Amino acid sequence: MFSRLGSLARRRNSRRTSTDDSTASSVGAAERRVSEIFRITIPNNINPGEEFQVDAGGRRVRVRCPPNTRPGEQMQITVPVERINEEGNSEHPSPPPDSSPHPPRSRNAPGVGQSTRSDKEEEDAGESQGDEGDASHLNLPPIPDQQEAAKTVSFQVIVPPNVNPGHPFALLAMGARVLVTCPIGAMPGMKIQFDLPVGLLKKPDGPKSKLAEIKLSYDKDGWTRTIRMDMKFQWTRLNETSNIDEINRFDPDRSAYVLKLDYLDNDNKLRRGRCSLVTAERGVVDSKIKSLTGSDLVSYSDIVNAQMKSYEDKIQWFHETCTKLSEDWGKTANLCTKIPVRREFLLRDSIAKVMSLTRGHLRTVWRIEYIGEDGIDAGGLAREWFDLVTKEVFDPAIGLWKTSESNQMCLEINPASEINCPEHLIYFRFLGRVMGKAIFDRQLINGHMVKHLYKHILGWPVMFNDLKDIDEEYYNSLKLLHRMGADVEYASIDFTQTEEILGEKKQIELISDGANVSVTRENLPEYIEACLKYRLLGRYEAQLNELLLGFYDVIPEPLLTIFDFQELELLMCGLPEINMDDWIKNTDYSSSVSMFGPRHEVCQWFWEVVSKYDQEMKARLLQFVTGTSGVPAGGFSSLQGMNVPGRGTLRKFTIYGIPLAMSNYPRSQ
Repeated sequence: MFSRLGSLARRRNSRRTSTDDSTASSVGAAERRVSEIFRITIPNNINPGEEFQVDAGGRRVRVRCPPNTRPGEQMQITVPVERINEEGNSEHPSPPPDSSPHPPRSRNAPGVGQSTRSDKEEEDAGESQGDEGDASHLNLPPIPDQQEAAKTVSFQVIVPPNVNPGHPFALLAMGARVLVTCPIGAMPGMKIQFDLPVGLLKKPDGPKSKLAEIKLSYDKDGWTRTIRMDMKFQWTRLNETSNIDEINRFDPDRSAYVLKLDYLDNDNKLRRGRCSLVTAERGVVDSKIKSLTGSDLVSYSDIVNAQMKSYEDKIQWFHETCTKLSEDWGKTANLCTKIPVRREFLLRDSIAKVMSLTRGHLRTVWRIEYIGEDGIDAGGLAREWFDLVTKEVFDPAIGLWKTSESNQMCLEINPASEINCPEHLIYFRFLGRVMGKAIFDRQLINGHMVKHLYKHILGWPVMFNDLKDIDEEYYNSLKLLHRMGADVEYASIDFTQTEEILGEKKQIELISDGANVSVTRENLPEYIEACLKYRLLGRYEAQLNELLLGFYDVIPEPLLTIFDFQELELLMCGLPEINMDDWIKNTDYSSSVSMFGPRHEVCQWFWEVVSKYDQEMKARLLQFVTGTSGVPAGGFSSLQGMNVPGRGTLRKFTIYGIPLAMSNYPRSQ
């Protein structure tokens, strides 16, 4: 493994580049450079005076281990630069005049070794993969007189096959997965150059950091987060050849959509914005958070490092960052914001006060005061306030939320909320601020939402199969239409949906003039896509828009990129108290395990493993099976599910035996 000490000067070469998923190599600051410096680690079992090989810029280089060194130490080698002529072919320059008495040869030339200790205080680290070990934790010294002023580092790559000019594709550059665009005029097989910001290549601190594994992923059906050359995160999907999977038309198995919020102004009190579902690759998020003075409170490296942590460590880092945000806003806002409320008018008073605050006051310390009651808020009053306020807002009796058709344990936005409450949008903006403030202040909210709403908050991809968690019957009907193909025309349907609101049926057009557009084999993908967008956003676009605006008033979007949707639910609602005896007692057994039930060998193995889980893992198992980590107040005997005629909504946790040939791993249904 080697790490390159390439030049950090900004290049003005017009041949800016991109690469495939192979590792890009850094190049010199200018064409006049005839040699380059690399930092390598001496492999194990290599003694002073012995030779070994390393990869340097795609070339195999033989290096002699200097005296007074030992395996694991770092050394510096000098090798000639491989130039690019006008035809795109490589040229091998003559050795530099200040090189070693044993000048390096092209390709397999021995490098000039110079033993160097690593400096832990410097971070400009690069990395790649080779045969001699792992250099993912190297810390390199700065290049003299260039480190501070430099802004970019240049790279060379070969344009991969099947990549056309103007099309994006992924690469690994010094360990970071980057999304770039193939320049106009470049063809597959050509060697091209591009620059990357230095900030992208800085190695995050911490012994657990593995910059080479950066995907910011939590893979979602092949979709991963990638860093762009402008230092923004973008969702990408790679195909079997590691190129960008270009999806030009809706595909139930591959297409994904991300909720995007565009701000219309920057009002410090009530910003306006508009949300929409866009294709996943258009879901772009910043990778840094600026302070009020313009400095970086959170950098790309901070987010990368945090994303790789365990859930508990993520929570700690998240709250430490929230403290920085609070201190930053505290410089211009009051250090403490009082929230006076009356118990008999708790929700009304809370909305009036919270909605009067600026974004700065939302990040300061809140002191809850109950008018007419003695007491100082040392934490207990705030916990009570968050619990009571969110419980009241989430109450389906108010009409803002309703229980999900597929999971009675979860809540979804009521499309008819305006009928029940004319000022419903204020309630949703208020709730968004309260939810954001709750996780900002390490508080919990009293309500579990349907899974796709957590994804919307995070800007995570939602796909066709997410409809199953909302309305399984509706999901199955669309699957049936998709399988019908040409026969769909006999179904005599158009681009409309029928909504029943308070017993009154209303026709909703999915596209412009949808009532006059029949669904045919040719436009069936567009029909399913329109249905997906309507059910995941269109039914309550205005409500969700206000919820997100309120939430982001407190929590910056980049800060959320370290979590997945399951972790966000645990962060908001807390880890449930799970009683294993109650869980086992109120479990049903079906199919091949029904005869022996808990005495079946596989079931005994299952409970033996689950009993050893900590609370977080048990909660994640509940999320996997039921869609939420929540446990009813009545315990597992009151577990809720879809409302089935003749059976009601009670649906116990069930272990269903399946043949081993069907699946090697547990799955939920």
